[in-house]
Amino acid sequence: MSTQEIRFSGFGGQGIIRCALITGKALSLYDDKFATMTQSFGPEARGSACAAQLVVSDSRILYPYITQPGVLMALSQEAYDLYYPELPNGGALIVEEDLVKLKSDHSNIKLWRVPATRFAEDLGNRLFTNLVALGFLTAVTNVVTADAMKKALPGLVPDRFLKINQKAFDKGYEYGVEAMNKAAS
Repeated sequence: MSTQEIRFSGFGGQGIIRCALITGKALSLYDDKFATMTQSFGPEARGSACAAQLVVSDSRILYPYITQPGVLMALSQEAYDLYYPELPNGGALIVEEDLVKLKSDHSNIKLWRVPATRFAEDLGNRLFTNLVALGFLTAVTNVVTADAMKKALPGLVPDRFLKINQKAFDKGYEYGVEAMNKAAS
């Protein structure tokens, strides 16, 4: 991987910005990579469009903005509708399968579906959706290691919820490993 561009997207309140912060911290501090993050969100705090972009590289990053994301994580329909057209052939699309209805043929990309919200609810709260999705992204993209992601959680999730967030990450990661194994067979 020389340079990789990732867009995390969804709606405000899903922890989209936190996804990019955790991944950037994991890459920069624990995976010996360079990362820059930018973010955008609507004027409302919750329910409006929200995105965070991460540029990852083995060497110093000279331009901190994404030009064409190779990975798109879309946790809402609006995010999918808005950002899917930017995904190049061969890119990876990760969608929240219960919230995103696909609108076109995706034979030119790697499509991954994860029931992140359902898994988070099973763990006790929808607020853990982002960590389930991050675990899944970690497993199916190999952009960042699972070990680095877990090390990055302290300080970026509340201490009292650290263990449940780790559990949510593990649930998403295990589901991603299963998905990879199914795709390979």
